[in-house]
Amino acid sequence: MDIIHSAAALRERLRREPNNVFVPTMGNLHEGHIELIRLAKPRAACTVVSIFVNRLQFGPREDFDRYPRTLPVDAAHLEAVGVDVVFVPDEREIYPEPQTFVVEPSDLQHILEGAHRPGHFRGVATVVLKLFNLVQPHSAIFGKKDYQQYLVLRDMVKQFALPIEIIAGDTVRAADGLALSSRNGFLTAEERAEAPRLYRLLRNAHEQIINGAHDYQRIELEAMAELAHHGWHPDYVAVRRQSDLQPLHDGEREIVVVAAARLGSTRLIDNVEVLRS
Repeated sequence: MDIIHSAAALRERLRREPNNVFVPTMGNLHEGHIELIRLAKPRAACTVVSIFVNRLQFGPREDFDRYPRTLPVDAAHLEAVGVDVVFVPDEREIYPEPQTFVVEPSDLQHILEGAHRPGHFRGVATVVLKLFNLVQPHSAIFGKKDYQQYLVLRDMVKQFALPIEIIAGDTVRAADGLALSSRNGFLTAEERAEAPRLYRLLRNAHEQIINGAHDYQRIELEAMAELAHHGWHPDYVAVRRQSDLQPLHDGEREIVVVAAARLGSTRLIDNVEVLRS
């Protein structure tokens, strides 16, 4: 496994590969990341993972400085799972000058996560496009836990006609249902015991919709009230169309329930897909 820090060295290393598959990460890897890499490996001759904490996607009061940097442990995990190339640039390598050209996503960037994190998806799309240009992957893997991010990047690739297949990996969960996330490490023991409630409420919404419920606003408000009652600070629970996260029309079959809420100092997001017959 090669650990590479510069764009020039990355291009030189990948020049001898017939094709590659790419998994972008911010590091502090957990089993959810490892599952994405397992999904990636059969798809190309070379598996590339990046580790870069991207300042552009963090808001001014978010946890950029607090985000864990755990490269030695991450590298051991990546070598064990058979990654070929790990790209670990510093900020000067990715942003050698102020980034005045940016990717401005569609109106999808302004709803749900985008409404609560202005500029977040602009920062995500900009850095991912830069990484795509450096890695030149045949395909790229993104987890569906970050559902809105996956849609933004899928649409970016389509609209810019990039020759990259975007593949979605299912959310990986702990035994009690909590979606795996690097930010779970910020939870106290008491908060960690409470955290699975978010997934249970999403599953409850799923069951109501499968059983014929159409009063989506009631489902949303009841879930948010339940979270607030147990000490959470919910940003949203929303029942939306899978394809673009827009409100549902009658007869919609492919539905997703998305949620974001703060528990203590940690903001958790999750979603559950619903396929209604």
